[in-house]
Amino acid sequence: QVQLMESGGGSVLAGGSLTLSCEVFGHTDNLCMGWFRRIPGKEYESVGTILWYTGSTAYLDSVKGRFTISRDNAKHTLYLKMTSLRPEDTAMYYCAQSSISGCYLKASYDFETWGQGTQVTVSS
Repeated sequence: QVQLMESGGGSVLAGGSLTLSCEVFGHTDNLCMGWFRRIPGKEYESVGTILWYTGSTAYLDSVKGRFTISRDNAKHTLYLKMTSLRPEDTAMYYCAQSSISGCYLKASYDFETWGQGTQVTVSS
């Protein structure tokens, strides 16, 4: 059973940076990990995904070039480095894991385990 614990959210000014962390408790082999965000009243939006074994990543078009997903095998930790933040990036951010085959920007319903979420607020 995998458990996820996020940290690193906060409030920043537009143009600023934040790095979110997601510690993975349990095995990481063959996992697809995703970062999602959600604002009240809206559906989960996939920010990006990473296949843990290969490190292969995929990103939402609006965050390409600004956000970077990485993982540290030794620390069993997933990261989302966010730069050039915009007010429209404001949301609750979640990490999630999927053991279902496939990974590339999969929808939220394909992810079985979720972290508790961490709030990111970007003000102009």
